[in-house]
Amino acid sequence: MALAVTSRIPPIQCLHTFEALARLRSVTHAAEELCVTPSAVSHRVRQLEQIIGTKLFGRSDFSLTTEGSEYLAHVREGLAVLGRFPGRDSGGKRKLRVAVTPTFSRSVLMPRLRGFIDAYPEIDLTLQVSIPLLDVVAEDADLMIRFGTGRYADVEHVCLMTDEVTPLASPAYLRENGPFDTVEELQAAKLIKSPLEPWRTWFLAHGVDATEPAEGSSFNDIGLMCDAAAQGLGIALVRLKLGHPWLESGALERISERNVPSPHAHYLCWRTGTMDRWECAAFAEWLRKSLV
Repeated sequence: MALAVTSRIPPIQCLHTFEALARLRSVTHAAEELCVTPSAVSHRVRQLEQIIGTKLFGRSDFSLTTEGSEYLAHVREGLAVLGRFPGRDSGGKRKLRVAVTPTFSRSVLMPRLRGFIDAYPEIDLTLQVSIPLLDVVAEDADLMIRFGTGRYADVEHVCLMTDEVTPLASPAYLRENGPFDTVEELQAAKLIKSPLEPWRTWFLAHGVDATEPAEGSSFNDIGLMCDAAAQGLGIALVRLKLGHPWLESGALERISERNVPSPHAHYLCWRTGTMDRWECAAFAEWLRKSLV
């Protein structure tokens, strides 16, 4: 459904109110930020919907309709353009720093990133790789993508992506050492270890209370672990969304049809007040929707 065509430009206060409500998802908080009453917020949004001829919010939790999401991108871009002043050295560009773990960036973020760059040319995005350990804290970043349990008392956060794990190995390794049809056969194989994805998850799902392998190579980065498995160093327990490039290329193959939920997930984290900056809110909203 296309947005209704209108020759009337909506009042700037309506656009500001729409952007604030879409970001904060609370009439009260939007009213406080804009220094108006809650009823004024509601009135401005209704006025904007009447002018453009479409519904912007779908439910009482202020989630956006498809048309609302599309219009929000245009509104934010327009407000950014109006916020640029002649003579600024930055040329009006907004700076955004995002800390990411390496394999998430390689397998998930980079294939989608062109969409963000095209949608928000007024944002200068800097990606910095954070150490790939559980619940790592990245310094000097506006937004942080963490991998862990989600119990973060120091930052606000939202779950971006859960995943499932399954053992993967190179075709050559499977030909020479397989098949691995039972847990016992798998335990006797060369298992590549990682603190990010313990083998205990797989064994418990199969009714075996086994400890982590005592021997074998260990990697604290999923990408390196996949590369090691692709080189025939053993079998790796890999999250399927992160391991997709290796599976798609044929460098790795499944040894089982079963998937098991990973106990950890990827979370987008930020310090209190960060989402007041529209470029941070825009990236968070884009990333969340691009992963659906």
